Amino acid sequence: MSAIASLRAVTRQILGKSARSATVSWRNSWTPLRTLHTTTVRAIPAAHAALAPATSGSSNDTPAKVVLPELRGDKSKVLIGWQDGRVSKFHNRYLFDHCRCEKCFHPATKQRLKQLSEIPSDIRAADVSASPNGATITSSYDPPLEQAKKTEEYVAQTYIGHFPHSVNEPLAYLLRRRRVDSRILWNSSISKSPPIVEFSSLVPSANVSEVQAERGVLRWLTKVHEFGFCFVTGVPATPEDTEALIRRIGNIRETHYGGFWDFTADLKHGDMAYTNEPLPAHTDNTYFTDPSGLQIFHLLSHPPPGKGGSSLLVDAFYAASILETLHPDAYATLSRLAVPSHASGSEGTLLRPLAQPVFKHDAITGEIAQVRWNNEDRGVLGKGWRADDIEAWYDAAGKWEEAVKSADAEYWVQLMPGTMVVIDNWRVMHGRSTFTGQRRMCGAYVGRDDWRSRLATLKRTFADKPKEEEARKEHDTWNVGW
Repeated sequence: MSAIASLRAVTRQILGKSARSATVSWRNSWTPLRTLHTTTVRAIPAAHAALAPATSGSSNDTPAKVVLPELRGDKSKVLIGWQDGRVSKFHNRYLFDHCRCEKCFHPATKQRLKQLSEIPSDIRAADVSASPNGATITSSYDPPLEQAKKTEEYVAQTYIGHFPHSVNEPLAYLLRRRRVDSRILWNSSISKSPPIVEFSSLVPSANVSEVQAERGVLRWLTKVHEFGFCFVTGVPATPEDTEALIRRIGNIRETHYGGFWDFTADLKHGDMAYTNEPLPAHTDNTYFTDPSGLQIFHLLSHPPPGKGGSSLLVDAFYAASILETLHPDAYATLSRLAVPSHASGSEGTLLRPLAQPVFKHDAITGEIAQVRWNNEDRGVLGKGWRADDIEAWYDAAGKWEEAVKSADAEYWVQLMPGTMVVIDNWRVMHGRSTFTGQRRMCGAYVGRDDWRSRLATLKRTFADKPKEEEARKEHDTWNVGW
């Protein structure tokens, strides 16, 4: 028996629990797949915890005493001493660059107003102080030579910056901590309880207000983020209603297939999707330098005597985690070697994107961020590779394909008219079995940045915010861009 053929048993051995319970329990114990050997990863630049004052108190009846951090500045940096003994270091140029006063940061457009050339290399902290509201830093720097010549007496320039405690930790760029991710890895047992939302909760109606529908879209996209896919039930089986629902997420991405699709197996485009042939698990758009973020399908009709066409879903992040655990060298190979892809079947289309590895990782956290796998669209291997890379890649790709095609990883489901599926194309692979008859599908692509932006703005819209006007303005100014 091969290693991957016994994935379920191996997973139980590694995690000490059944495969199904493991997939559920990972919700609260996500470990970055690139850092299984460590308990800490680099945090996303973040200074709520960095600058927030500590409190002390022995009972709920006694008002907490604010314990301010100790601040000290010198010619190159500001040091912050915490009550637990830690010391954080922040460079003066960094602080000046990230100031968000009206001279430095446009409050409406949320864009910088300073050029890098305006950040003095000799800026130094002349005075630093902490208060319950934040940290105030008075900086000093020499004036430009031309300006100094115009004055009879040399006077150093001063600048006062205030960094509030209410911001989302924008200054703690040197702190290291474990990052908890809400993504849930799953295997074939997801069939017992797949993520689902109801169409009626996503669109305004006589019974659902616009605000309620927006909250519904937030729940919808949160499930897509957590699981990598989500079903929507109760969708009217028409292309018009399907397209309108997709546009609740964001703009539809135009490609050589068009925008919104309504298609059958007629080979209208030179792609296997337009046939009735089976499709192995794959991600779409490997022939784009920037693959689409969401792949959305809705089966409109498949009348008798037509049959078949079951849909296949595979959590590629789950399969990648198993591959990394069992075959770390193979995982490293697929993370290193750039694989070319192409789309050449449609007249007037000849796509040759930048070659990229099968596994791509977040440059900050090291976590796996994208899987690009479509064997059917793979180009000619070897450009820029070493001679021994060829055998290493074939060996690694074989182990990867074995993991993806295992019974443990594959989730098969028969779509029916009225059920739409939204797939994170950077994470979840999809495929189908062969079919007969007239099978009519519709759907669209949505860009990665578009759906992630929609999710982020909905989270911000419905998040708790300060009640005081000045605090809200401060929150609005500082809570962006980190």
